[in-house]
Amino acid sequence: MASLLKVDQEVKLKVDSFRERIASEAEDLVANFFPRKLLELDNFLKEPILNIHDLTQIHSDMNFPVPDPILLTNSHDGLDGPTHKKRKLDECEEAFQGTKVFGMLRSNRQLADIIEKVKPEIRLLLEKCNTVKMWVQLLIPRVEDGNNFGVSIQEETVAELRMVESEAVSYLDQISGYYITRAKLASKIVKYPHVGIYHRIVTDIVTEIDENEYINLRLIISELRNQYVTLHDMILKNIEKIKQPRSSNAETLY
Repeated sequence: MASLLKVDQEVKLKVDSFRERIASEAEDLVANFFPRKLLELDNFLKEPILNIHDLTQIHSDMNFPVPDPILLTNSHDGLDGPTHKKRKLDECEEAFQGTKVFGMLRSNRQLADIIEKVKPEIRLLLEKCNTVKMWVQLLIPRVEDGNNFGVSIQEETVAELRMVESEAVSYLDQISGYYITRAKLASKIVKYPHVGIYHRIVTDIVTEIDENEYINLRLIISELRNQYVTLHDMILKNIEKIKQPRSSNAETLY
C-alpha cells in the first residue's frame, strides 16, 4: 500500500540510520552493559564504607566556634521617655536576630563521598533506560485487531522502563532533600550558638538524619543493582516477542 504521507528520502535515510543506531546500542546495553553494571554495583555494596554496623562511625562533628555573647546593659545613656523605649526595642530586635559568627559547618564527609559515587550511577541508569525504552517503542508495530500478545509484552516492557526512570528521579530528589534539610538545621546552630540545649537538640536531629541517609544510600545502591538485574532478565526472557511481536509482521515505519 502506498504511503499516505510524502516523506523526504534524505530524511527517511537519516531516521532509518537513527533507528539502527538505537537498536544496536540498546541490544548491547541489555546483553552486555546491564550484567556488567549489576556485578559492579554488587561489588560496591560489599565495600567496607557501605557495611558499617555501628552508625556512630559515620557521625559528623557539629562543633562550631561560639563567639563572645553580646552583652546588653540597662543603662539609659541619659535617655528617657519614648526615646529610651525605642532604644530598648532596637536592642531586643538585635538580640533576637541571632549572633553574627564567622566560619562554616561542613557536610558529613563520609556521606558526601558516597553520594558523589551514587549520583553518577543514578544518572547513568536514567540514560541507559531511556535508550532501551526508545528501542522497544520503535519496535512496536502499527495498531491492528488481534495478534497483539507480543505488543502487550512490548508495552509492559516500556512501562517497566518508565517505572525505573521514575524511581531513579526520586532517588535524586531524596538526596537533594537530605542536603536541604540538613542545611536548614545546621543554620539554626550557626544562628543561635549560645543556646546550649537548642544546640544539643539540633545536633541530635542532624545525627539522626545522617544515620537515616546512610541507610537510604545503601538501599539506593541495592535498588540500582536490582533494577539492572530485573531489566536484563525481563528483556532476555521476552526478547523474541519484543523484537518480533507479530510473526507475520514485516512492515517498517514507512
